[in-house]
Amino acid sequence: MEYILAHAALLPYPQIDPIIFSLGPLAVHWYGVAYVASILLGWLYARSLLANDALWPANRPPMTRAQIDDFIFWAAIGIVLGGRIGYILFYDLAPVLAHPLRAVEIWNGGMSFHGGLIGVTLAIAIFARTRSINVWQLCDVIAPCVPIGLFFGRLANFVNDELWGRITDVPWAMIFPTGGPYPRHPSQLYEAGLEGIVLFLVLRFLTHRIGTLKRPRLTAGAFVAGYALCRIFVEFFREPDPQLGYLAGGWLTMGMVLSLPMLAVGIWAMAWTPARPAAGERLRS
Repeated sequence: MEYILAHAALLPYPQIDPIIFSLGPLAVHWYGVAYVASILLGWLYARSLLANDALWPANRPPMTRAQIDDFIFWAAIGIVLGGRIGYILFYDLAPVLAHPLRAVEIWNGGMSFHGGLIGVTLAIAIFARTRSINVWQLCDVIAPCVPIGLFFGRLANFVNDELWGRITDVPWAMIFPTGGPYPRHPSQLYEAGLEGIVLFLVLRFLTHRIGTLKRPRLTAGAFVAGYALCRIFVEFFREPDPQLGYLAGGWLTMGMVLSLPMLAVGIWAMAWTPARPAAGERLRS
């Protein structure tokens, strides 16, 4: 034990107060600010993509910036409802069925990325149909923005002292206050780096250098497959949810299981991407 504690002291966990400030009963949390920042910065990045005509087939963006302004509300609803419902279905179903009020007790578990993705996908499908926008091209607009939210969300997990990694003796291990006396992988930072920074840069290269936005669903497919690969990799370092543990073999986790279909869908979307439309040709939804 003394060796483990001495080893972990090489990189102490910076205990940051999850609450930024309080005004009476109102407390502003870093986690909430991360959500707001993610949506705002994602919205601004989506507008910048639509403002660059050269990125799109026949130099015609699939929607106006005013339409993406309208979609932000839909996206926020999809993230919140999908994320919470997804967490309940994937990670907390039995306790919620036993005590239904637990569904609104967000302090008993939080949000699921996979659920949020499903929620946003449904929002995209409904919004695109009601606005006569090509569904896949709207996905292509949103996909490059998602790593921004993943980056801030994982940093918020780190500040909240949650979703930490497995016990390890690597030099950069940390002892998390809620993770017991053992050094653990700072897996939240791994995810922020891979799902946030690396995936954003990869998608930026694809959209601005390779021209993937000119071929509907190629960018969205690259994001879905890329996230799945990043998540599956990090799951080998992340501690599984205590109520589920390992699903099989002492290594398979729910995060891996949920990411495998994403990998398949992403590969399918990229493999079956339609050719670039001719100038003046209108894409069908």
